[in-house]
Amino acid sequence: MRARVQEIVFDCAGPAALVRFWAALLGGTPVDRSPGWSYVDPPGFVRLAFQRVPEGKAAKNRVHLDVEVADPVAAAEEVLALGAGRSGAPVTDEQGTFQVMVDPEGNEFCFVTG
Repeated sequence: MRARVQEIVFDCAGPAALVRFWAALLGGTPVDRSPGWSYVDPPGFVRLAFQRVPEGKAAKNRVHLDVEVADPVAAAEEVLALGAGRSGAPVTDEQGTFQVMVDPEGNEFCFVTG
């Protein structure tokens, strides 16, 4: 069997707010399908969807997005204004530089160099 990823779904408290954060970061137009479900189709990427759940985030994500940028440190500074947070200092190794970030609901993602 061969399958294709249709969308990546984030459980969250506020789908309408979180979709706007990700649309501002990656591009695309946020869509509120219902009060408990929103999505965005970022250019060149699979749909990101956000569904309301009653429980809050309790632990580190088991899966996260790596978002390629030219300068992870500069990108981190820009996205702080959108409501993101920084998690630790930038890390540089033989593969490049990355900065762990959290979205407004605490979901981890990384800015990485290509």
